Amino acid sequence: MARLLYRLGVTSARRPLLVITAWLLLLAGLAAAAIGGMRFADGGFEVGDTESSTALEVVGREFPTPPAAPGTGSLQLVLFTRDGTQISGAPRGIVADVLARAATTEHVASVSDPFDPTRPSVSPDGTTAISTLSLRGITEDNGDVVHNAVVALAQQARDRGLGAEVGGSLGDPVPEVFGPTEVVGAVLAFAVLLLTYGSLAAAGANMLGALVGVGVGVFGLLAFSALSPIGTMTPTLAVMLGLTVGIDYCLFVLARFRAELREGRPLEEAIGRATGTAGSAVVFAGGTVVIALAGLAVIGIGFITEMGLAAAAGVTVAVFMSLTLVPALLKLMGRKALPRRERAGGTPAGADRIGFLDYWIRLVVRRPVTVLVCAVAGLLVLAVPVLSLTTSLTTPGGEDPGSTRRAAYEQVAKAFGAGYQGPLVVLAKGDRVQDRLGEVTTGLTGLDGVASVVPAGVNASGDIALLQVVPTTGPVDERTEQLVHDIRDRAGDVPGVRLLVTGQTAVGIDTDERLSAALGTYLIVIVGLSLLLLVIVFRSLLVPLIATAGFLLSLGAGVGVTVAVFQWGWLDPIFTAPQGNPMLSLLPVLIVGILFGLSMDYQVFLVSRMHEAYVRGLDPVEAVMDGFGRTAVVVVSAATIMTAVFAGFALSPSSLIGSIGLALTAGVVADAFVVRMVVVPALLTLLGRSAWWLPQWLDRVLPHLDAEGRALDEPSPAQLGEELHSLAGQQV
Repeated sequence: MARLLYRLGVTSARRPLLVITAWLLLLAGLAAAAIGGMRFADGGFEVGDTESSTALEVVGREFPTPPAAPGTGSLQLVLFTRDGTQISGAPRGIVADVLARAATTEHVASVSDPFDPTRPSVSPDGTTAISTLSLRGITEDNGDVVHNAVVALAQQARDRGLGAEVGGSLGDPVPEVFGPTEVVGAVLAFAVLLLTYGSLAAAGANMLGALVGVGVGVFGLLAFSALSPIGTMTPTLAVMLGLTVGIDYCLFVLARFRAELREGRPLEEAIGRATGTAGSAVVFAGGTVVIALAGLAVIGIGFITEMGLAAAAGVTVAVFMSLTLVPALLKLMGRKALPRRERAGGTPAGADRIGFLDYWIRLVVRRPVTVLVCAVAGLLVLAVPVLSLTTSLTTPGGEDPGSTRRAAYEQVAKAFGAGYQGPLVVLAKGDRVQDRLGEVTTGLTGLDGVASVVPAGVNASGDIALLQVVPTTGPVDERTEQLVHDIRDRAGDVPGVRLLVTGQTAVGIDTDERLSAALGTYLIVIVGLSLLLLVIVFRSLLVPLIATAGFLLSLGAGVGVTVAVFQWGWLDPIFTAPQGNPMLSLLPVLIVGILFGLSMDYQVFLVSRMHEAYVRGLDPVEAVMDGFGRTAVVVVSAATIMTAVFAGFALSPSSLIGSIGLALTAGVVADAFVVRMVVVPALLTLLGRSAWWLPQWLDRVLPHLDAEGRALDEPSPAQLGEELHSLAGQQV
């Protein structure tokens, strides 16, 4: 593979303008196709093959409701007394006046009367009334204006002594793919590149290549959405991964190119060798990321598969970009890739080394036990919050604890009961089921955690009945989850009747459980895959075990820090996204897949050089120091850049994007700066030669993957033939 990549790099370098033009035309074409044609799916993160989702389809089929007219929606005006007096008493006049004003508000089609005796909406304690405002003519442009007008009505009620909040929303906005905080992260990444290279041309080429690569990947995804709508989070994840790995892969190739120039190689030879050596590591590292992301499909959940495949496509584009566009840019730069003081002539070896890193690795190999214990202990402390991780598919009342929407939800829950806004829908199926509804209702009412059971209708054929079960606890409460299981456990208690539980609360519970179960399966698959791949690459049994254990430590630290910040509410003034809510159910699965791929990147680039030095005959400790010295500065720079970009996403106002960004930020810092820079060198030092041991029978069976590009230092068959021919001629 190294020779193939060598030829690819040289070919791209010989036609730089053609290669650059092709990439730019591809970018422009995909952008044109994406503009005006992109579509986003309306569905949420539900799993489609659970009991609740299947039963929900039955409800839609047997109890059809007319589809909502375009531009319609609704909001709730929650009015209540602060001193506990009856809202139907003296405050009733204020309520009537506020609702009359609401009826005259633009885009309000109707206003319900909470005191209507046929459909009352007053709490059992008499302190709270709910009025539903039906809306019309709602668009993306006026939705915020209408919502603000209703909020202004609530403020008028507050000014007259009532408590008032606005419940519901008029749709969730599409999250920004590249907002201000993400731009700041990209700028910081460029600053790190400039400091690393000492060359504006090299830093600019690195950033340009990454931006073109992520642009092609994201615009391609958006163009594809015109054929099949995608989730709103999918492009964000593609940008997040495509940009970070794109910058890093360019960095690896550029760093090797600079090293080849310093050794005195001609320009095209330096480009070819950089593409063949660093490019081989990029292909392998990128391949592990792609496999980890595409492997999310084994979970069997549609939206997870979509996000994984989209991100994998973005990483694939980044790999091809680093192997074709970067060599073309290198040809145009030439020796401008080096700092100005080095362009005139050669530079002593070690120009890219940092003295502190040399001191650091000497400390690690001299005190391996001490630094190992400290590093592992620190990572385990960061992982402690994982023990209190809670997840949910949605956050009741919206994700912002300080919003009027959340306040309205909490007031209704307080006055009407915690389960009032998250009822369970129970389907009773059986012949002449209406005759058995009394028994079904009695059985459900007797279960722990049931506040009320109300029959809601029977279908036309009389074999399916709906019942609304209101729990005593909220939608994300563990006791509500237990109630769902209790109903299912007693689903056949009434002879001839079968019960199915659905509704949004049950769908959320089932999805959360499915994702939790899938996480364990996926983690086993990922760990097994990492062991197999690393055994093949490093021809060792212990090195893969070390790498995998390090990945698990990094994963624990990344998720632990995220739980402490977004669930516990630590560092609240720093993060703009709402905190204090359960983590979204899909977060752990996504973090496992992404962080595994990234951790393998650093493992390959760092340990492959150590392995290369050991194969050359160096002592195990000397091999660790040699490999570390050659690659540590590149890994540090790459990890710093990735940290800057992910930190930009961590500051996003969206809690989902922010939590993913923070988990990856903390995970990358833990993996690159602690696991790969401390834990791995310390363990390799302690293990010595045994770290690289592999049974001979296994060595013969396993395929050989040259992730280090060693084939370029070996004569090709053609070169061997020429040498043999020359020797034969000399003998004659």
